[in-house]
Amino acid sequence: MTGTLAAALALPLAGALATPLFARRPNLRETWTLGVAAATFVAVCRIGLALGAGVRPELELLEVVPGLALAFAVEPLGLLFGLLASGLWFVTTLYSIGYMRGHGEGHQTRFYTCFAVAIAAAIGVAFARNLFTLFVCYELLTLSTYPLVTHHGTDRAMRAGRVYLGVLLTTSIGLLLLAIVWTYEIAGTLEFRTGGILAGRVDGAEAAVLLGLYAFGTGKAALMPFHRWLPAAMVAPTPVSALLHAVAVVKAGVFTVMKVAVYVFGLDLLRDTGSATWLTWVAAVTLVGASLVALTRDNLKARLAYSTVSQLAYVVLGAALANAAGVVGGSMHIAMHAFGKITLFFCAGAIAVAAHKTEVSQMRGIGRRMPVTTLAFLVGSLSVIGLPPLGGAWSKWLLVLGAADAGSAVLVGALLLSSLLNVGYLIPIVARGFFLPADDGDGGVHEAPLLCLVPLCLTATASVALFFGADRLYDLLAPIAATGVAP
Repeated sequence: MTGTLAAALALPLAGALATPLFARRPNLRETWTLGVAAATFVAVCRIGLALGAGVRPELELLEVVPGLALAFAVEPLGLLFGLLASGLWFVTTLYSIGYMRGHGEGHQTRFYTCFAVAIAAAIGVAFARNLFTLFVCYELLTLSTYPLVTHHGTDRAMRAGRVYLGVLLTTSIGLLLLAIVWTYEIAGTLEFRTGGILAGRVDGAEAAVLLGLYAFGTGKAALMPFHRWLPAAMVAPTPVSALLHAVAVVKAGVFTVMKVAVYVFGLDLLRDTGSATWLTWVAAVTLVGASLVALTRDNLKARLAYSTVSQLAYVVLGAALANAAGVVGGSMHIAMHAFGKITLFFCAGAIAVAAHKTEVSQMRGIGRRMPVTTLAFLVGSLSVIGLPPLGGAWSKWLLVLGAADAGSAVLVGALLLSSLLNVGYLIPIVARGFFLPADDGDGGVHEAPLLCLVPLCLTATASVALFFGADRLYDLLAPIAATGVAP
């Protein structure tokens, strides 16, 4: 399976290299991108089948110094992220064709090229065998998405790009890299291992400080106060927002936090020393605080951006709880939130394309003009809120159980309060769309182009399917919490 792992990593890069050749033939360019995305997803699925059969694919590209290599290996948590990144790449590309053409966006070849590089970096993060490889791919992801954030080239876009790079590079170089060097000094290795590589080597206080460097150094996890880059990046086209919020960037952040908790510290160390207790409170403040801010935002994408900041904190909280329910619930929430939130952003983009509306206050009667889009928005909202029969219900339920197992009624209350706030900032959008008359008249049904509509229907359907297929996801992830190693 080494060849398949190499293919999963190389295909997006090959796609990026060839895409500029088709700059003058957009149909061929987009067909090529869809084909490469599909091939990448198939390769990752084959890796998943091998992992299920007990094979753990590995690939070592380069030994930088003795004991420190650019290397890749597959375990359940990485497989989950790899499947999300590759599978949603195809869906987002399909959506991008309808959106970019419908909006008359320029620089489309650059867009598809940078998108492919970002997916390659995300898959590299997913399958990194050690912290060194993860850091290299993490930084590549930051740099490759900068041109996407600044896509429009306006003063506002360039300011957003400076915030984006400033926060993410400052945190990763100033804090995350320091944490990695410190870890190497303590453990003599950066390899991800069963039960963690720091167990028995650090005390509670040192572990707490080191965990802080990892948690805040992973700026893509958007823990407050290192979250400003995320709302600022909403100036980008909607497919980029989908990439940032559901497919690659933020998921790379919370995935890194979860992987470090499981494979670097080890759950026993975090739980027995109490070194992650402070992080549970930071996560709780973030998930409630960002929800409160979302209530105040009239711009739809800005509201969804702060919603993402809140939802990412659920995953961090699951890692910090360091118990089985918390870790599995947090890991499952990576997938549940991905499909729910990408649906919401797809709907926001579809409304912008078809109705030219971007503010929540403008959404009166939009459900009559765009019933399919608004119903999909409802489905995505219910999944983010955590109501059955949507996938988010299971991940949030497990997180509540994890908080209860930790004996913290306050954390349970924070999770429930945040979900109520989710209702407060999402459901009124749907209610306004269906039950209030349009300011500019009914206008008849006028949905976005089909290539915008089909992807949002697919992701909304997947959010429902995840509710009924959650047991398979649970079975994949449960061994991580039990042993920290692939089954």
